[in-house]
Amino acid sequence: MIVEHLSLVDFRNYAEAELSLAPGSNVLVGRNGQGKTNLAEAIAYLATLGSHRVSADAPLVREGKDAAFVRARLAHGQRRVTLELQINKQGSNRARVSGSPVRASELPRYAQVVLFAPEDLQIVRGDPSQRRRFADQLLVQRIPRMAGVISDYERTLRQRTTLLKSARARGVAGAQLSTLDVWDDKLVSLGSELIDARVRLAHDLAGPLAAAYAGVAGDDHGPGLEWALSVRGGDPEEGDDRQEGGGGTTQDLFRAALAARRAQEIERGLTLVGPHRDDLLLTVRGLPVKGYASHGESWSVALALRLASAELLRAESQGGDPVLILDDVFAELDAGRRARLAGVVADFEQVLVTAAVADDVPAELRANAVRIEAGRVLGPLSDHPLSPEATDD
Repeated sequence: MIVEHLSLVDFRNYAEAELSLAPGSNVLVGRNGQGKTNLAEAIAYLATLGSHRVSADAPLVREGKDAAFVRARLAHGQRRVTLELQINKQGSNRARVSGSPVRASELPRYAQVVLFAPEDLQIVRGDPSQRRRFADQLLVQRIPRMAGVISDYERTLRQRTTLLKSARARGVAGAQLSTLDVWDDKLVSLGSELIDARVRLAHDLAGPLAAAYAGVAGDDHGPGLEWALSVRGGDPEEGDDRQEGGGGTTQDLFRAALAARRAQEIERGLTLVGPHRDDLLLTVRGLPVKGYASHGESWSVALALRLASAELLRAESQGGDPVLILDDVFAELDAGRRARLAGVVADFEQVLVTAAVADDVPAELRANAVRIEAGRVLGPLSDHPLSPEATDD
């Protein structure tokens, strides 16, 4: 897939922007805070239905405006498709595909993008919600209908948790709360589908993750990933990763776990079992990345997760490679890792790189460099070179 052209209106710091992109590598160069990442964020949003920097949509809309507009022309081989998205500060977003109205959740069917940014270090070092978010965004790209499953699960979870809080306030015992059984059925059905999809995803990522890590780090440290599931007895959200034995389907395990913890759930007013409590355990050298890996190893794992995601989507897609975005990455890497990363990504159909200093990006990726300044796309860097003082943070 190739993004041929991007148009923005009232997105982040852009009143208006027009950006043409070429196949192969494209580099956006400019001082920090000028809007390079905002362009990358807009492209990635079409594929993931979310920002890699904020959890809500309101910050994406320019100050003083009610909505932002993102328009992208994509090429899938000889076929062209235009995606349009209206991001509203309040209310549901609106979307069109080649002029026809669609639900916003349909956009990932047409756009595949993998973005790596410094914030991704939190995937390996942050709390479990960061890893769940990573997995779920990739699931939506891999299986677009999972966006609906995740949304329905979250809605059911909120309603069930509201009921638990009400029961706690009224002092209702679990045996007297028959309404909870109805919500349990919905929670188990939707949650089991999400758990099973996540487990399959981790299995399918294992090989690409090991290859990507070796490609970037230059070493084989045996990176691995495995889900710790709350339906198996522990509470990964609170650091309890123990996994008890026992067979049966995911739905069987889910129901049994809910029954075992019902009294505790009512006492706390929380739903303590389900995919919202699970954690993706990442390891190198047989040890957890979080708490044991060095800074360099953590960076390599985070980057390898994104590269493995791109390889997985590439292998399964009939529409070509996903667009690979590397946001402010090369400045964080030593010369060896820069060169190895450039070699790993060089054969993707399209790569978008952002950098404060063009020379941080290996020469083989600098074929098309554009200068960005104060929410404006100025054009080729050769026509608008940055002065030495302009590279300061």
